[in-house]
Amino acid sequence: MRHLLLLILTITAFAAQSQNLRSGGKLKPEQAIMDIRHYTIALDVDPDQKTINGYTEIDLNLLQPTGSLLFDLWHGMTIKQVWVNGKKNPFVHSGDDLVKIGMPQQLPAGKVKVKIAYGGKPGIAERAPWVGGFQWEKDAKGNPWIAITCQGEGAKIYFPCKDHPSDEPNEGADMIITVPKGLVVAGPGLLQKTSTKKNKSTWHWKTNYTISNYCILFNVGNYKVVKRMYTTIDGNKVPMEYYVLEENLAMGEKILDLFEQSSRILEKYFGEYPWVKERIAASETPHLGMEHQTNIAYGNKYKFQQLAGKDFDWLLHHEYGHEWWANKVTNRDWAHMWIQEGICVFGDAMATRELAGEAAYLKRMQQTARNIQNKLPVVRGEEVDSDSAYYGDIYGKGAFFMHTLRYVMGDAVFFPALKKLATDPKYTYDNTVVTADVEQLFSGAYGKSLQPLFHLFLYTTEKLEIHIRQTDEDKYLVRILNLDMPLPVNIVTDAGMQRLVVDKKGITVTSKTALQVDPDVFYFKKLVME
Repeated sequence: MRHLLLLILTITAFAAQSQNLRSGGKLKPEQAIMDIRHYTIALDVDPDQKTINGYTEIDLNLLQPTGSLLFDLWHGMTIKQVWVNGKKNPFVHSGDDLVKIGMPQQLPAGKVKVKIAYGGKPGIAERAPWVGGFQWEKDAKGNPWIAITCQGEGAKIYFPCKDHPSDEPNEGADMIITVPKGLVVAGPGLLQKTSTKKNKSTWHWKTNYTISNYCILFNVGNYKVVKRMYTTIDGNKVPMEYYVLEENLAMGEKILDLFEQSSRILEKYFGEYPWVKERIAASETPHLGMEHQTNIAYGNKYKFQQLAGKDFDWLLHHEYGHEWWANKVTNRDWAHMWIQEGICVFGDAMATRELAGEAAYLKRMQQTARNIQNKLPVVRGEEVDSDSAYYGDIYGKGAFFMHTLRYVMGDAVFFPALKKLATDPKYTYDNTVVTADVEQLFSGAYGKSLQPLFHLFLYTTEKLEIHIRQTDEDKYLVRILNLDMPLPVNIVTDAGMQRLVVDKKGITVTSKTALQVDPDVFYFKKLVME
């Protein structure tokens, strides 16, 4: 019994410092009437005690009158006081990670400012960045090295917020972070000022752009900053910075070189870097990486690979690609997470195409097809939380689907449509998207509905079934079994490769040799031979 009690106490203590949280899901009615405009997060960070203490201010617009407000905050944090429009207000902070603020009288529709003072020991990341939280690490010289990841859990792990991907603060965020003197804080946007008092330094970061709450965070370390100016595809000059640990300072310029290389590729396909009024930046982190807006996390330990004799860092390129796909083009619901992950991975394949050529790109996509698990649909309903949405195929199958669209539509139509998705205000910044938006855009560009193709590959686990039946000595009937729309298909006959349009009725193909259907693998398919 004594040992059992000790085990229970140990588990309880561990649970108090960790979290098993999910972001998104069904939007709560009390939160659906709130439009978040701005966050201000002011925290004193103590690496020795592994604590944070301070406050968060939330500026919002109420869309209709209400008698209560509801925010998300992990129950491991302790709330000290709540103010609504400058007046102290009672609250309940329960084990369900919700902050419930009852109003003495109904709040009218319009602007509201909520300030919440709180503190405590934030949860520890169990397997960053996939299972997020705080990392209280040390660099090689023993200096504190702190990182935060919370894509799946949401920023509620360390500040009160409306934790749903459909509502980003349209007017950005301020981060005012105090750390022991000598440490550097790297946050989103632009550095406003630093100040030092006694043995502490305060860093004020500010972004004026709309931003996902899981990107509103900071890294702390004994950083040195390597920087240069970058001129975008549209001629704008943007600061490019790398916050590197002192011990790895020699790698700083190399990372900026690779940043520039990736910038040229990503801007070619997706348009100008999205945050030209702020900066391009990365911070060295103890975890692998994450797409934190204007300051991506990089932890690939400088493991460069070679593409046609050129150095390339897949992690840097991928997380940087998320500045377009996730940060600029944002899914309204986690159910549609493939949009940010799949198209971002397709952007990785574009780097292969640019640096190593079309044949290398095709080989990469063929391997991507072989790696598709296909156990669950890519899109599984609506109002899905982050845990339910996060599945390997949102990356690979999502990217391969873009490869399929490219083939079906042709480069002259596909690439301009893709760039429009990444640049048109209808789909970017304040405006979030779902799969139907993407389908309608590409269908409009194609001139006919692509909805059946979207449904088959994203909403089911079916493969495209192509039936081949020999009807005569040198004649074959080729038809599609499970998709009611004509599709181009590459077919190799004795006369060579032909791009033929195949539908459910089928077409007759003449060849003295056996047919090869879709040999370059543009479709995730099943061939049915007869």
